[in-house]
Amino acid sequence: MDFNLTLEEKIERTPPSLREIIEEFRSMDPRERLEYLLDFSMNMPDLPDFLHEARDQMEQVHECQTPIFLFVEIIDAGVHIYIDVPREAPTVRGYAAVVQEGLSRVSPDELLHTPDDIHYLLGLHEAISPQRLRALHVLMAYLKRQVTTRMASGE
Repeated sequence: MDFNLTLEEKIERTPPSLREIIEEFRSMDPRERLEYLLDFSMNMPDLPDFLHEARDQMEQVHECQTPIFLFVEIIDAGVHIYIDVPREAPTVRGYAAVVQEGLSRVSPDELLHTPDDIHYLLGLHEAISPQRLRALHVLMAYLKRQVTTRMASGE
């Protein structure tokens, strides 16, 4: 686990696409971070048609009060992440959009080695309640479990 890593070491362990987002967030004050998170929420892509038609393939993140549904596939050695969060939950939706944008198409190993506490790396602990942060934290566990399962099954 990465409990003994410094903040800088954790950020360095993130894929470049996520690291850019983290650095952008960290350059802002907490209020600006929330506004930026809302921008991500508004720009989160809709689910592709194949998941609208096969919604039962998505896994629900039960630990979060907001209904979050997740589906991961590995295509051409890159992880494709699909997350569905209601627009009525802009904070959670924004975080999910950050994770989706920052980790989509990275290799499975890169995703598995990404620290779990992305919310902390983004500086959201200064802007969001601890209860909400716990729910955000668990999203990475679900992502990593799905990637591990897909790798083990050869998908």
